[in-house]
Amino acid sequence: MRAMFGVVGLLIALAIVGLLAANKLKATAGHGLAAESVVGARAASVLNAAPGSTVREAATNAQQKVQDDVTKALEQGMAARASSPDQ
Repeated sequence: MRAMFGVVGLLIALAIVGLLAANKLKATAGHGLAAESVVGARAASVLNAAPGSTVREAATNAQQKVQDDVTKALEQGMAARASSPDQ
């Protein structure tokens, strides 16, 4: 009898959680695209990308910019080391 009450209690708790999750998903279903566009616009503005670009394009541009900056810094370091007298 006690086990049966335990199982029934778990089923009731699961039903409540399921209903709450379903209501939350329904409430946010229409906002998904709007939120994605806001995130994309913010990422584009932060990364100085084109306003119409996607988050993936902005991330790719940021990675390329970092790679270019590192390469430039390494080249400047090698040039400075080559021009300085041997230590």
